[in-house]
Amino acid sequence: MTAAEITPGRADASPSERAVWDALDRVRDPEIMRPITELGMVQDVTVSEDGATSVSILLTIAGCPAARRIEADTQAAAASAAGVTAATVDVGVMTPTERRAFTERVRGPGGARAQQFGPDSLTRVITVTSGKGGVGKSSLTAGLAVALAQQGLTVGLIDADIFGFSIPGILGLSRDGHVTQPTRVDDMILPPVAHGVKVISIGMFLGEADPRTTAVSWRGPMLHRTIEQFLRDVWFGDLDVLLLDLPPGTGDIAISVGQLLPHAEVLVVTTPQEAAADVAVRSALVARQTGQRVIGVVENMAGLVQPDGTVIDIFGSGGGALVAERLSDEEHGTVPLLGSVPLSPDFRAGGDSGDPAVLTDPADPAAAQVIHVAQRVASLGRGLAGRSLGIATR
Repeated sequence: MTAAEITPGRADASPSERAVWDALDRVRDPEIMRPITELGMVQDVTVSEDGATSVSILLTIAGCPAARRIEADTQAAAASAAGVTAATVDVGVMTPTERRAFTERVRGPGGARAQQFGPDSLTRVITVTSGKGGVGKSSLTAGLAVALAQQGLTVGLIDADIFGFSIPGILGLSRDGHVTQPTRVDDMILPPVAHGVKVISIGMFLGEADPRTTAVSWRGPMLHRTIEQFLRDVWFGDLDVLLLDLPPGTGDIAISVGQLLPHAEVLVVTTPQEAAADVAVRSALVARQTGQRVIGVVENMAGLVQPDGTVIDIFGSGGGALVAERLSDEEHGTVPLLGSVPLSPDFRAGGDSGDPAVLTDPADPAAAQVIHVAQRVASLGRGLAGRSLGIATR
């Protein structure tokens, strides 16, 4: 389908109006990351003889959380077109018929719901797991997602830790008890975007409840259904990488993810002490039982760097290398230790404030190591062929 077919008024536009249309091609829906002209969101463009321009756009729903940004970007783009002396934007809302057409443009012919990340998908699916809680797995996952996005990749992140969800807060989507909610277009859910990463979490579906004082208490079937819906109903679009922040241990969600995404790759997070290493190995073994491949180990809290350059090994040392060694064998090959992330007050503070240190302070020792891990993960490449490339050690 051509742009003219999506927006009939464009086909017979005047030269000055076509210049505005071309400028609007640069405006992207911040949730879908595609041009608003391609999505049929531009209803009309008129340019008077003196250059005064009016653009009519349609939002998917009333109260669309991205409304202000779309309107501002549209106004700026129209004003930048050659010959335009002034630009105004009129904002309306799609009819049910227009929303159905919008959904079909996004999902493809028929607009059918389907599991987006099956075995034939070119998206690399990476689950981040740990044997026990409190090892900084969620902070590492969030930092890794942002660092990958900074490298130019299109990244999605599912907070699969239903009971202990924390990704919205770490990425700045939860502030003062209010969580940014996804946009619902009929039966399609569009995830919020934070620091270039598309994010979904059960914490976004608690209504007006304060996530700091609200607990989710579900049994196995509900947990499985939630993960299934995240993979089917939440529209991530064409991703290079999808990360899943799994809950610690080897419980229901780890098993469900293994069943739903048996082709996924696994990144194991541990801390240096041997007790953490033992349980981290178990979580990787459960993933392997479902067919998933362990691509590496990340050691967190690897030491506290002092002003004089010395390091205090608060949690001991060697746990990451020990996990990598135990997971390496003739059948599965060598599992590398991808990085050792030191303790860092600034890295912790960035997670608390929702401003990841990989963006605000990339020279911080912990942030630098997370960026290094992201580079090594990205070196695997994308898609079916990339899964067999392996990781070059450094």
